[in-house]
Amino acid sequence: MLEARLQQANLLKKVVDAIKDLVQDCNFDCNDSGIALQAMDNSHVALVSMLLRSDAFEPFRCDRNIALGINLGSLTKVLRAAQSDDILTLKAEDAPDVVNLTFESPSTDRISEYDIKLMDIDQEHLGIPETEYAATITMPAVEFQRICRDLSALSESVSIECAKDGVAFKCTGDIGSGSIQLRSHTDVEKPSNNVEIDLAEPVALTFSLKYLVNFCKASGMSESVKLCLSNEVPLLVEYGLQSNSYLRFYLAPKIGEEE
Repeated sequence: MLEARLQQANLLKKVVDAIKDLVQDCNFDCNDSGIALQAMDNSHVALVSMLLRSDAFEPFRCDRNIALGINLGSLTKVLRAAQSDDILTLKAEDAPDVVNLTFESPSTDRISEYDIKLMDIDQEHLGIPETEYAATITMPAVEFQRICRDLSALSESVSIECAKDGVAFKCTGDIGSGSIQLRSHTDVEKPSNNVEIDLAEPVALTFSLKYLVNFCKASGMSESVKLCLSNEVPLLVEYGLQSNSYLRFYLAPKIGEEE
């Protein structure tokens, strides 16, 4: 039996909104440590990995491992029925056909209840190797979103170049080129504006802006975003969530001809 109560339905709403254009159907893997999700996009260029730790829920009960195969389009339709401050309870039996979502309004006595039919999704679980990254950039999530959006007007690709003097986002397209440079920056009054660059060695990689713009839909969930890069391995874009939970996106770099 699974029973997981989130104080704000908005958290799940934002997670699903951030990934639904990349992934259509996926398994929510529930066990006693929390609810996890891992899925590739159709073109096998991007991977989404989410973990909502059991501490994010109050209470949280999961007696045995359960995989909830859910169509994210269906889940989006049901989550639209929730007000942002509603309390959300997820329930499922041990061998479920449906997952039950209950929304409770904290200000009124309104309770709404929905069942979503589950699917059998044959999903391979990919082991994501622990990587020592050559460069890690922590920056305001809205700043990264703005950079991706601004450069996507010029080009389909962005080159991210990290060196000891800072990080540069560069692109070239039919109408011209653009470059945005950031240096490490500490804002004592507003730490959420900090830019931190942790560099072991210089890195320069090129990525599809279409995917990065898509990842940035998660910007509303976290004040900062972490970008981890190493040559010849996928970029990691990580948004930290409450209770040490996270939403991570991995994106393969473009190589040679693709650029």
